[in-house]
Amino acid sequence: MTGRLFAALLVLTLAFRFWLGGAFPITGDEAYFIWWGWLPDWGFYDHPPMIGWWLAALSLAGKAEWWLRLPVILQPALLTLAVYWALPHLVQGLGEQRRLWAATLVLLAPVNVWNVFITTDTPLIYFSVLSGLAWVRASRDDSPRWYLAAGLLLAGAVLSKYFAAILGFAYLVDALRRRRAGAITGLAIAYACTLPALALMAWWNSANCWPNYMFNFVNRHGDAGWSLKTPLLYAVTLIYVLGPPVLWLALKNRRPASADSSLASVLPAALGTLAWLPFLLFALLSGVKQIGLHWLLSFVPFTLIWLTLRLQPATLQKLGLFFAGFATLHIAGILVVSRVPLEAWQRGPLARLYDGIVLTFEHQAIARELEGHARDRVLAMDGYSNAVTLGYNLRRYVVVFGTASSHARHDDLVTDFRALDGRDFLILRKSEPQPDDYRRYFRSVGVDSFELRGARFWRVKGESFDYAAYRDGVLAGVRQKYYAIPTWLPQRACYMCDRYFPGEACRR
Repeated sequence: MTGRLFAALLVLTLAFRFWLGGAFPITGDEAYFIWWGWLPDWGFYDHPPMIGWWLAALSLAGKAEWWLRLPVILQPALLTLAVYWALPHLVQGLGEQRRLWAATLVLLAPVNVWNVFITTDTPLIYFSVLSGLAWVRASRDDSPRWYLAAGLLLAGAVLSKYFAAILGFAYLVDALRRRRAGAITGLAIAYACTLPALALMAWWNSANCWPNYMFNFVNRHGDAGWSLKTPLLYAVTLIYVLGPPVLWLALKNRRPASADSSLASVLPAALGTLAWLPFLLFALLSGVKQIGLHWLLSFVPFTLIWLTLRLQPATLQKLGLFFAGFATLHIAGILVVSRVPLEAWQRGPLARLYDGIVLTFEHQAIARELEGHARDRVLAMDGYSNAVTLGYNLRRYVVVFGTASSHARHDDLVTDFRALDGRDFLILRKSEPQPDDYRRYFRSVGVDSFELRGARFWRVKGESFDYAAYRDGVLAGVRQKYYAIPTWLPQRACYMCDRYFPGEACRR
């Protein structure tokens, strides 16, 4: 590995990611967070607000896909450079070859090759990796300024996603393991930095029905339960995310003695805690909950750095070559798939998702199908992911009509159905509707459909919306199902009950 080869890999992967970020249409999750940025606030329904703030700033300068995805497109390159810069400060006597290989493994980690989708994990990964590097540096000599840096960056992670708690727990375990007064003081400094972020989230949630708590700890866990399938899925996910040979090599080279003798005495123990403790916690959680691939990404760089410091040079070179070949396979596969006609996805394992694929890729054709029907009507869909995807492409907010699901109920904050009383609606659906499901909420209902690229969509036209009937038929059930807030949580206000059920508290 040479500096010139490393720079070439950096440029080539970055060029591919810019192409993919501009060529692939915005997904449902991305559209959801983009709408956060277009309607900024101090908080949002299911996660802390950081990605909404970033997208609000980016949207001031443009709304193109590649531009809104810029933070995640640049992420592997920027974190790779951060690792390259930080390593000599973490490990004394580190040679240039190991430094370059560690940075290369982070750059070519499987998900880093293709992930150009901006989510709440995007700022979380930045803040978590940089905070972790600062923590490992602080562990060398219990430097207060590095503990302060780790804490400030941890606060950014807290404002990004609640999984920042896993990183904070790893700091606790590491500080207790070292049993030094300086480590405990450093932990206190880092934790203190997060208090303003936690206070902001508590303040916003207390005035908005505690949606972050209700979503993350109550409403989203209807499918949780002991399972043999989810741990197996987690194992496969972990093997892929780290790179197929990494777990085997980590087990085989778990002792520092297998690394260069000059490094064996200076390998930072804190790095091992950050590298493996989060994955062990996820392994325990996988017994009752399916672990998302994106949940793991904040901790992958620590594992790859940890392994780089243990492998013999020849083994490290072989691992680097495998990563390069695996990355090339990913890029070639994506380029081939990009040439496959859309209709090919009507068959096979993605067939049940085909109508959603058409909705995402053929938004201009769908806009033409709606153009003559949506004028002066409230445009709606029956699911939030579809609604925000359509709304992003039309640059027009699309309401969620009906109960929908526990995921991303941000529309409950945005839409006030009282103001829509008497309005005409156009509701786009991917499945055939039952007109009787709508007649109680409108004076009259008409249904027609259209076909696009082999997928059929239905238009429900409702005349003169009856808000009172909708409140009793839909919103009352939503309130009971998703807003049964525990009595021990203090409420300053709650949009669901204050709007639709004044004088009645949203309580369990």
